[in-house]
Amino acid sequence: MTLKASHLAMVPFVSVDNMMRLIHSIGIETFMADLAREIEHDFARWELFDKTPRLGSHSDVGVIELMPTSDGELYGFKYVNGHPKNMKEGLQTVTAFGVLADVYTGYPILFSEMTVLTALRTGAMSAVATKHLASPDAKTMAMIGNGAQSEFQCLAIKAVCGINDIRLYDIDPEATKKCAANLADLGFTITSCTTPEEAIQGADVITVATADKDMQTILTDNMVGAGVHINAIGGDCPGKTELHRDIVARSTVFVEYPPQTRIEGEIQQMPEDHPVTELWQVITGATPGRTSASEVTLFDGVGFAIEDFSALRYVHKQIKDTPFYVDIDLIADPDDPRDLFGMIKRAG
Repeated sequence: MTLKASHLAMVPFVSVDNMMRLIHSIGIETFMADLAREIEHDFARWELFDKTPRLGSHSDVGVIELMPTSDGELYGFKYVNGHPKNMKEGLQTVTAFGVLADVYTGYPILFSEMTVLTALRTGAMSAVATKHLASPDAKTMAMIGNGAQSEFQCLAIKAVCGINDIRLYDIDPEATKKCAANLADLGFTITSCTTPEEAIQGADVITVATADKDMQTILTDNMVGAGVHINAIGGDCPGKTELHRDIVARSTVFVEYPPQTRIEGEIQQMPEDHPVTELWQVITGATPGRTSASEVTLFDGVGFAIEDFSALRYVHKQIKDTPFYVDIDLIADPDDPRDLFGMIKRAG
Protein backbone atom coordinates (compact mmCIF):
# COMPACT_ATOMS: atom_id res chain seq x y z
CA MET A 1 0.00 0.00 0.00
CA THR A 2 1.31 3.45 -0.93
CA LEU A 3 1.06 5.85 2.01
CA LYS A 4 -0.03 9.44 1.61
CA ALA A 5 2.68 12.05 2.03
CA SER A 6 1.04 13.27 5.24
CA HIS A 7 1.59 9.83 6.78
CA LEU A 8 5.19 9.65 5.59
CA ALA A 9 5.95 12.99 7.27
CA MET A 10 5.47 11.42 10.70
CA VAL A 11 8.39 9.22 11.74
CA PRO A 12 8.30 6.71 14.63
CA PHE A 13 10.85 7.75 17.24
CA VAL A 14 12.14 5.38 19.92
CA SER A 15 13.57 7.33 22.84
CA VAL A 16 15.91 5.91 25.46
CA ASP A 17 12.96 5.56 27.85
CA ASN A 18 10.87 3.71 25.29
CA MET A 19 13.80 1.51 24.29
CA MET A 20 14.20 0.42 27.91
CA ARG A 21 10.44 -0.19 28.21
CA LEU A 22 10.54 -2.27 25.00
CA ILE A 23 13.47 -4.33 26.34
CA HIS A 24 11.62 -5.04 29.60
CA SER A 25 8.44 -5.99 27.75
CA ILE A 26 10.35 -8.56 25.68
CA GLY A 27 12.96 -9.59 28.29
CA ILE A 28 16.61 -8.66 27.86
CA GLU A 29 17.89 -12.20 27.16
CA THR A 30 15.08 -12.87 24.69
CA PHE A 31 15.78 -9.49 23.07
CA MET A 32 19.47 -10.36 22.55
CA ALA A 33 18.70 -13.89 21.36
CA ASP A 34 16.26 -12.37 18.84
CA LEU A 35 18.90 -9.86 17.75
CA ALA A 36 21.38 -12.70 17.25
CA ARG A 37 18.90 -14.43 14.94
CA GLU A 38 18.32 -11.19 13.00
CA ILE A 39 22.08 -10.75 12.55
CA GLU A 40 22.46 -14.36 11.39
CA HIS A 41 19.59 -13.84 8.93
CA ASP A 42 21.23 -10.75 7.44
CA PHE A 43 24.73 -12.23 7.39
CA ALA A 44 23.26 -15.17 5.46
CA ARG A 45 22.24 -12.70 2.72
CA TRP A 46 25.46 -10.72 3.03
CA GLU A 47 25.95 -10.34 -0.71
CA LEU A 48 22.73 -8.30 -1.08
CA PHE A 49 24.03 -5.45 1.08
CA ASP A 50 25.93 -2.30 0.20
CA LYS A 51 29.17 -2.50 2.15
CA THR A 52 31.68 0.18 3.03
CA PRO A 53 34.00 0.78 5.97
CA ARG A 54 32.50 3.25 8.41
CA LEU A 55 33.22 6.90 7.81
CA GLY A 56 35.26 8.18 10.72
CA SER A 57 36.27 11.64 11.88
CA HIS A 58 39.22 11.08 14.22
CA SER A 59 40.62 13.44 16.81
CA ASP A 60 43.20 13.08 19.55
CA VAL A 61 40.40 12.39 22.07
CA GLY A 62 38.16 10.02 20.12
CA VAL A 63 36.24 9.33 16.94
CA ILE A 64 32.82 10.17 15.49
CA GLU A 65 31.55 7.76 12.84
CA LEU A 66 28.72 7.13 10.41
CA MET A 67 27.89 3.50 9.55
CA PRO A 68 25.61 3.12 6.48
CA THR A 69 24.26 0.11 4.56
CA SER A 70 21.28 -1.00 2.48
CA ASP A 71 19.76 -4.28 1.33
CA GLY A 72 18.05 -2.60 -1.63
CA GLU A 73 14.71 -2.24 0.15
CA LEU A 74 15.70 -0.56 3.39
CA TYR A 75 18.56 1.81 4.11
CA GLY A 76 20.04 2.29 7.56
CA PHE A 77 22.78 4.26 9.20
CA LYS A 78 24.13 4.81 12.69
CA TYR A 79 25.85 7.83 14.17
CA VAL A 80 28.26 6.68 16.89
CA ASN A 81 31.19 8.09 18.82
CA GLY A 82 34.01 6.48 20.76
CA HIS A 83 35.70 8.67 23.40
CA PRO A 84 37.58 6.62 26.04
CA LYS A 85 38.47 9.78 27.99
CA ASN A 86 34.77 10.45 28.64
CA MET A 87 34.55 8.02 31.55
CA LYS A 88 36.86 10.19 33.68
CA GLU A 89 34.52 13.11 33.00
CA GLY A 90 31.40 11.24 34.04
CA LEU A 91 30.30 10.69 30.43
CA GLN A 92 29.75 7.52 28.40
CA THR A 93 32.50 6.27 26.11
CA VAL A 94 29.98 5.43 23.36
CA THR A 95 26.72 7.14 22.36
CA ALA A 96 24.66 6.55 19.24
CA PHE A 97 21.44 7.04 17.32
CA GLY A 98 20.19 5.43 14.12
CA VAL A 99 17.82 5.87 11.18
CA LEU A 100 16.03 3.32 9.00
CA ALA A 101 14.60 4.49 5.67
CA ASP A 102 12.52 3.17 2.77
CA VAL A 103 14.67 2.93 -0.36
CA TYR A 104 11.65 3.39 -2.68
CA THR A 105 10.67 6.82 -1.31
CA GLY A 106 13.83 7.84 0.51
CA TYR A 107 11.69 8.73 3.52
CA PRO A 108 12.83 7.69 7.01
CA ILE A 109 10.61 5.11 8.70
CA LEU A 110 12.38 4.92 12.08
CA PHE A 111 14.52 7.23 14.21
CA SER A 112 15.92 5.51 17.27
CA GLU A 113 18.31 5.86 20.16
CA MET A 114 21.18 3.42 19.67
CA THR A 115 23.39 3.82 22.73
CA VAL A 116 21.48 1.05 24.48
CA LEU A 117 20.70 -0.75 21.21
CA THR A 118 24.38 -0.81 20.19
CA ALA A 119 25.29 -2.40 23.51
CA LEU A 120 22.66 -5.08 22.90
CA ARG A 121 23.66 -5.78 19.30
CA THR A 122 27.37 -5.90 20.20
CA GLY A 123 26.62 -8.61 22.75
CA ALA A 124 24.44 -10.42 20.22
CA MET A 125 27.21 -10.28 17.59
CA SER A 126 29.76 -11.85 19.94
CA ALA A 127 27.22 -14.54 20.78
CA VAL A 128 26.75 -15.32 17.08
CA ALA A 129 30.51 -15.63 16.63
CA THR A 130 30.84 -17.79 19.74
CA LYS A 131 28.00 -20.06 18.61
CA HIS A 132 29.73 -20.74 15.29
CA LEU A 133 33.39 -20.79 16.39
CA ALA A 134 33.76 -21.97 19.99
CA SER A 135 34.04 -25.59 21.04
CA PRO A 136 30.55 -27.14 21.18
CA ASP A 137 31.11 -28.14 24.81
CA ALA A 138 32.32 -24.70 25.97
CA LYS A 139 31.07 -24.00 29.48
CA THR A 140 33.13 -21.12 30.92
CA MET A 141 33.88 -17.58 29.71
CA ALA A 142 36.47 -15.11 30.94
CA MET A 143 35.23 -11.53 30.63
CA ILE A 144 38.28 -9.26 30.47
CA GLY A 145 37.20 -5.64 30.82
CA ASN A 146 34.15 -5.13 33.03
CA GLY A 147 32.94 -1.76 31.76
CA ALA A 148 29.66 -0.76 30.11
CA GLN A 149 29.66 -3.61 27.56
CA SER A 150 30.54 -6.50 29.87
CA GLU A 151 27.07 -7.43 31.15
CA PHE A 152 25.66 -7.44 27.63
CA GLN A 153 28.41 -9.80 26.47
CA CYS A 154 27.74 -12.20 29.33
CA LEU A 155 23.96 -12.17 28.92
CA ALA A 156 24.02 -12.62 25.15
CA ILE A 157 26.44 -15.55 25.30
CA LYS A 158 24.33 -17.14 28.04
CA ALA A 159 21.13 -16.63 26.01
CA VAL A 160 22.56 -17.93 22.72
CA CYS A 161 25.28 -20.40 23.77
CA GLY A 162 24.15 -21.50 27.23
CA ILE A 163 27.41 -20.44 28.90
CA ASN A 164 26.71 -19.20 32.42
CA ASP A 165 30.02 -19.79 34.27
CA ILE A 166 31.66 -16.35 34.09
CA ARG A 167 35.09 -15.26 35.35
CA LEU A 168 35.47 -11.47 35.62
CA TYR A 169 38.58 -9.29 35.54
CA ASP A 170 39.17 -5.56 35.14
CA ILE A 171 42.14 -3.39 35.99
CA ASP A 172 39.64 -1.40 38.09
CA PRO A 173 38.25 -3.64 40.87
CA GLU A 174 35.20 -1.35 41.17
CA ALA A 175 34.23 -2.21 37.59
CA THR A 176 34.35 -5.92 38.46
CA LYS A 177 32.19 -5.31 41.53
CA LYS A 178 29.69 -3.43 39.38
CA CYS A 179 29.51 -6.18 36.76
CA ALA A 180 29.22 -8.95 39.35
CA ALA A 181 26.44 -7.09 41.17
CA ASN A 182 24.48 -6.48 37.95
CA LEU A 183 24.69 -10.16 36.96
CA ALA A 184 24.17 -11.58 40.45
CA ASP A 185 20.51 -12.60 40.12
CA LEU A 186 20.53 -13.57 36.43
CA GLY A 187 21.49 -17.24 36.59
CA PHE A 188 25.30 -17.02 36.46
CA THR A 189 28.07 -18.64 38.43
CA ILE A 190 30.41 -15.67 38.87
CA THR A 191 34.07 -15.63 39.92
CA SER A 192 35.70 -12.23 40.43
CA CYS A 193 39.41 -12.40 39.70
CA THR A 194 42.36 -10.19 40.63
CA THR A 195 44.53 -10.93 37.57
CA PRO A 196 43.77 -11.68 33.92
CA GLU A 197 45.69 -14.96 34.27
CA GLU A 198 43.34 -16.06 37.05
CA ALA A 199 40.29 -15.19 34.95
CA ILE A 200 41.53 -17.03 31.87
CA GLN A 201 42.55 -20.22 33.68
CA GLY A 202 40.10 -22.94 32.62
CA ALA A 203 38.06 -20.64 30.35
CA ASP A 204 36.81 -22.04 27.03
CA VAL A 205 35.85 -18.59 25.72
CA ILE A 206 37.73 -15.34 26.35
CA THR A 207 35.99 -12.06 25.60
CA VAL A 208 38.13 -8.93 25.73
CA ALA A 209 36.41 -5.54 25.81
CA THR A 210 38.56 -2.72 27.11
CA ALA A 211 38.30 0.99 26.35
CA ASP A 212 41.93 2.19 26.08
CA LYS A 213 42.57 4.03 22.80
CA ASP A 214 46.07 2.60 22.37
CA MET A 215 47.94 -0.47 21.20
CA GLN A 216 47.57 -2.49 24.40
CA THR A 217 48.65 -6.03 25.26
CA ILE A 218 45.77 -7.14 27.45
CA LEU A 219 46.50 -10.78 26.57
CA THR A 220 50.00 -12.13 25.97
CA ASP A 221 50.67 -15.24 23.93
CA ASN A 222 51.50 -17.48 26.90
CA MET A 223 48.09 -16.75 28.47
CA VAL A 224 46.08 -18.40 25.68
CA GLY A 225 45.96 -22.19 25.57
CA ALA A 226 44.85 -24.58 22.86
CA GLY A 227 41.19 -24.90 21.92
CA VAL A 228 40.14 -21.48 23.19
CA HIS A 229 37.80 -19.13 21.34
CA ILE A 230 38.53 -15.39 21.70
CA ASN A 231 36.11 -12.53 21.08
CA ALA A 232 38.36 -9.47 20.69
CA ILE A 233 35.89 -6.60 20.50
CA GLY A 234 37.65 -3.68 22.21
CA GLY A 235 40.00 -2.89 19.33
CA ASP A 236 37.69 -0.88 17.07
CA CYS A 237 39.70 1.97 15.59
CA PRO A 238 43.16 2.57 14.08
CA GLY A 239 45.90 2.42 16.69
CA LYS A 240 43.85 0.45 19.22
CA THR A 241 44.39 -3.27 19.88
CA GLU A 242 44.19 -5.66 22.86
CA LEU A 243 46.06 -8.82 21.87
CA HIS A 244 49.75 -9.54 21.40
CA ARG A 245 50.36 -10.09 17.69
CA ASP A 246 51.66 -13.62 18.40
CA ILE A 247 48.14 -14.62 19.49
CA VAL A 248 46.76 -13.31 16.22
CA ALA A 249 49.50 -15.09 14.28
CA ARG A 250 48.64 -18.54 15.66
CA SER A 251 44.86 -18.14 15.63
CA THR A 252 42.36 -18.78 12.87
CA VAL A 253 40.96 -15.28 12.42
CA PHE A 254 37.32 -14.53 11.56
CA VAL A 255 36.11 -11.03 10.73
CA GLU A 256 33.02 -9.12 9.65
CA TYR A 257 34.25 -7.00 6.71
CA PRO A 258 37.98 -7.27 5.95
CA PRO A 259 38.50 -3.77 4.48
CA GLN A 260 37.26 -2.30 7.77
CA THR A 261 38.84 -4.83 10.14
CA ARG A 262 42.29 -4.50 8.58
CA ILE A 263 42.18 -0.80 9.52
CA GLU A 264 40.56 -1.07 12.95
CA GLY A 265 40.88 -4.60 14.34
CA GLU A 266 43.56 -6.79 15.86
CA ILE A 267 44.78 -7.64 12.36
CA GLN A 268 45.97 -4.05 11.85
CA GLN A 269 49.13 -5.40 13.55
CA MET A 270 49.59 -7.99 10.81
CA PRO A 271 50.68 -7.88 7.15
CA GLU A 272 47.99 -6.73 4.71
CA ASP A 273 47.64 -10.25 3.32
CA HIS A 274 47.24 -11.97 6.71
CA PRO A 275 44.63 -14.69 6.09
CA VAL A 276 41.13 -14.15 7.48
CA THR A 277 37.73 -15.77 7.01
CA GLU A 278 34.58 -13.70 6.73
CA LEU A 279 32.05 -14.82 9.35
CA TRP A 280 29.11 -14.72 6.93
CA GLN A 281 30.76 -17.55 5.00
CA VAL A 282 30.76 -19.71 8.14
CA ILE A 283 27.13 -18.85 8.89
CA THR A 284 26.03 -19.89 5.39
CA GLY A 285 28.12 -23.09 5.50
CA ALA A 286 30.31 -21.98 2.60
CA THR A 287 33.45 -22.17 4.78
CA PRO A 288 34.14 -24.21 7.93
CA GLY A 289 34.52 -22.51 11.28
CA ARG A 290 36.43 -24.43 13.95
CA THR A 291 38.14 -27.47 12.42
CA SER A 292 39.79 -29.07 15.46
CA ALA A 293 39.53 -29.24 19.23
CA SER A 294 42.98 -27.68 19.68
CA GLU A 295 42.48 -24.77 17.27
CA VAL A 296 42.46 -21.22 18.66
CA THR A 297 39.69 -19.27 16.97
CA LEU A 298 39.64 -15.48 17.07
CA PHE A 299 36.66 -13.29 16.24
CA ASP A 300 38.24 -9.92 15.47
CA GLY A 301 35.02 -7.95 15.95
CA VAL A 302 34.99 -4.22 15.23
CA GLY A 303 31.25 -3.75 14.65
CA PHE A 304 29.81 -3.44 11.14
CA ALA A 305 26.85 -1.51 9.73
CA ILE A 306 24.83 -4.62 8.82
CA GLU A 307 24.59 -5.49 12.53
CA ASP A 308 23.08 -2.06 13.23
CA PHE A 309 20.74 -2.48 10.26
CA SER A 310 19.58 -5.79 11.76
CA ALA A 311 18.99 -4.14 15.12
CA LEU A 312 17.03 -1.21 13.65
CA ARG A 313 14.91 -3.53 11.51
CA TYR A 314 14.16 -5.69 14.56
CA VAL A 315 13.10 -2.68 16.65
CA HIS A 316 10.95 -1.37 13.81
CA LYS A 317 9.06 -4.67 13.72
CA GLN A 318 8.75 -4.93 17.49
CA ILE A 319 7.26 -1.48 18.13
CA LYS A 320 4.26 -2.01 15.82
CA ASP A 321 0.99 -1.74 17.78
CA THR A 322 2.85 -0.91 21.02
CA PRO A 323 3.14 2.27 23.12
CA PHE A 324 6.95 2.14 22.91
CA TYR A 325 7.41 4.96 20.38
CA VAL A 326 6.06 8.39 19.46
CA ASP A 327 5.48 9.86 16.01
CA ILE A 328 7.58 12.94 15.41
CA ASP A 329 6.94 15.58 12.76
CA LEU A 330 10.33 15.23 11.09
CA ILE A 331 9.65 15.67 7.36
CA ALA A 332 8.27 18.86 5.77
CA ASP A 333 4.86 18.15 4.22
CA PRO A 334 3.72 20.92 1.82
CA ASP A 335 0.31 20.56 0.17
CA ASP A 336 2.11 20.89 -3.16
CA PRO A 337 5.46 19.04 -3.16
CA ARG A 338 6.83 21.79 -5.44
CA ASP A 339 5.86 24.62 -3.08
CA LEU A 340 8.09 24.32 -0.03
CA PHE A 341 8.53 28.11 0.14
CA GLY A 342 4.76 28.63 0.06
CA MET A 343 4.38 26.32 3.07
CA ILE A 344 6.82 28.52 5.02
CA LYS A 345 5.11 31.71 3.91
CA ARG A 346 1.65 30.52 4.91
CA ALA A 347 2.91 29.39 8.33
CA GLY A 348 3.59 33.02 9.21
